[in-house]
Amino acid sequence: MRIIAIGILFLWFFSIFSCLFSTVSFAEITPRFPSSVIIGAEQLSLVKQSSNKLYRENYFTQILDHFNFNPKSYQRFQHRYLINDTFWGGPKKNAPIFVYTGNEGVIEWFAQNTGFMFDIAPYFKALLVFIEHRFYGKSIPFGGDKDIAYSNASTLGYLTSTQALADYATLIIDLKKNLTAVDSPVVVFGGSYGGMLAAWFRLKYPHIAIGALASSAPILNFENITSPYSFNNIVTQDFRSESENCYKVIKGSWKQIEDTGKESGGLELLRKSFRICKNYIGAGALEGWLRTAFVYTAMTDYPTVTNFLNPLPAYPVKQMCKAIDDPTTGNDTFAKLYGAANVYYNYTGTATCFNLASSLDPHGLDLWGWQACTEMIMPTDGNNKESIFPESQWNYSQRAADCKGFYGVEPRPNWISTEFGGHDIYRVLKRFGSNMIFFNGLRDPWSGGGVLKNISKTIVAIVAEEGAHHVDLRFATSEDPKWLQDVREREVNIISSWISQYYHDLARDS
Repeated sequence: MRIIAIGILFLWFFSIFSCLFSTVSFAEITPRFPSSVIIGAEQLSLVKQSSNKLYRENYFTQILDHFNFNPKSYQRFQHRYLINDTFWGGPKKNAPIFVYTGNEGVIEWFAQNTGFMFDIAPYFKALLVFIEHRFYGKSIPFGGDKDIAYSNASTLGYLTSTQALADYATLIIDLKKNLTAVDSPVVVFGGSYGGMLAAWFRLKYPHIAIGALASSAPILNFENITSPYSFNNIVTQDFRSESENCYKVIKGSWKQIEDTGKESGGLELLRKSFRICKNYIGAGALEGWLRTAFVYTAMTDYPTVTNFLNPLPAYPVKQMCKAIDDPTTGNDTFAKLYGAANVYYNYTGTATCFNLASSLDPHGLDLWGWQACTEMIMPTDGNNKESIFPESQWNYSQRAADCKGFYGVEPRPNWISTEFGGHDIYRVLKRFGSNMIFFNGLRDPWSGGGVLKNISKTIVAIVAEEGAHHVDLRFATSEDPKWLQDVREREVNIISSWISQYYHDLARDS
């Protein structure tokens, strides 16, 4: 049985949040970023609220169900958001409000990795707001009790993208009213799944947000719109573009791992070769662990060091291939793969062993599995003969069976395109959409499901050949390449034009 593990995206991861499959059962794997599989290594940690000056934490009393009127719909929960008014010009000047549409995890993680908003806030004199997605972090319905909220489909049914967007709309309207800032323009930002939400928010609530920056937002990565081979084709190209030998070693390793696992003493050999902890070893789990490293490294192939998913060097794909191509490892495939995996899982050099059975989830991504089994049906696991991974086909029937068995629900693979559109998007959005930026880096596996061409004068696609997953939203550094500086400058200029036009229209209509 094969199962999805999307992050941030998507998520992002994914995440999210990203999407990949392993060979273990659905019940054994919950969808999460793999940042906690190192034993003895430094764990990624969120900045403590008490010592953090990026934002302060607030709560809004949110309604459970925005679309029905039965008694349960009127239940309330405490909806968390983070706010920074350090640079805000205030309501008297109708200074703008920049809102991050939260992803599938704790909101601090996204706030701390969306430095672009902090970088440009002084220029725009903007108020910054980061809104947590319902059912994640501390924004838990049903009295904040996760045991109840996560218990079954009757409670999890309130976890949808449409409910989340309605949450954001309700909160923004109330916040503007409380700040006496009803005429302050709102621009929404998001990366990965958060980028998808930002784009959809602009389409669904144009009276609330004057524009949206949707970074690495695979809004076209759905059934019969984007090829299920696209994602892994890009991962393949990322590694192959660095080294043909690197590509061939990875591509040829899967059968060798499987064959070794079947031999007498083979699992112990694999354990020793990859420094796996004593608690658990399996060929399928090891393959999934390696795939995770390759996929997430491709996603975060940033030109500068990062601590987003795991601590990584600049250009980590290049560093992985450098390890694989190291002549000192000779013909030892496992030594080569271990060197590559070490780049992703142990760049700090503090790991004592790697735990394939870890269930830790420091970013609170657990419930992406529910979303990936209901409406976020994003085909990504197809592999052709050239793929760096074993050849396979996208199997919706298997996904549906897995979801039915695990959550007791039938997926709705066509709902997202029904609700938000997607088919013929270049023709459709030209007619009624406006003020949207879609950024995509072509080294990002999710870019295959992104908007890669301008739709109109006001719906702009910014494409960076060397870009990775929402790299434009990271904090700027002195080491950023010129192309990345140019991307951000262009985004600032476009957002500035939206705000200028808003002020012009506001003055004209007053």
